[in-house]
Amino acid sequence: MLFRREFKRNLRSLIIWSIIIAAIILLYLSIFPEMAKQQHSLDEMMSSMPEGMKKAFGMDRLTMSTALGFYGIEIHLMNTLLGSIYAAMLASNIVAKEQGEKTIEFLLAKPFTRQQIITEKWAAVFTNIIIFNLVIVAASIVGFQFTRGADVTYSTFFLLESAVVLMHLTFASVAFLISSIVKRTRTVVSMSLGLVFIMYFFSIIAGVSDSFSFLKYVSPFKYAEAAAIITERYFNPQYIAIMAVVIVGCVIAAHWYYSRKDITV
Repeated sequence: MLFRREFKRNLRSLIIWSIIIAAIILLYLSIFPEMAKQQHSLDEMMSSMPEGMKKAFGMDRLTMSTALGFYGIEIHLMNTLLGSIYAAMLASNIVAKEQGEKTIEFLLAKPFTRQQIITEKWAAVFTNIIIFNLVIVAASIVGFQFTRGADVTYSTFFLLESAVVLMHLTFASVAFLISSIVKRTRTVVSMSLGLVFIMYFFSIIAGVSDSFSFLKYVSPFKYAEAAAIITERYFNPQYIAIMAVVIVGCVIAAHWYYSRKDITV
């Protein structure tokens, strides 16, 4: 089964990335009690920061004295940025590497249709990203136990993590489409990672300058912004719709293009 083959091929990277992100989450949450004791010093440090920087990273609305506020400032960025890098690399490699490694001839010789190939490859990407995010959730829940009784609103936490999942899938779907179009693996990976960093840069600019606030509609990083979701306990349905349309649209476009693509063997 092609899905099983792709899942096994990407299992090692899934394990490595999952261990890294889980370790980071557990490490940061384990030091939260000590950070909370130094709240006065932290407040003074944060108040001395430029206003634009505080807005860009949500420090104008979140406080590090609460477990979720600390999570949103210190951990959420790594979940979104590192997770998006992982999702983009996974999806960008999974189609283009067949031609790069000259294994597409083997696949086409098997009783697989092109639609089946692209469908099962996306299923493998989707499954890996869901498992990766389950690790994030599990590590976070375990880590919250280190916060020594700090009040954690889990409904808000799960709302925040649902935004993270959608964001990872958004970057994965775009990278998946690029992978189905571009033949060279290095080019696909470079384009996909470049997209992640450009979108992250846009989110910073949108947070710093009111003149560029329109960029918040372009960058998925702003859709999953921790400060907005934690303080308002609300995930904007408009952002959900935009990401859902991008995910479905890119996957459909990848299917359509790949089924008509001139594949060199």
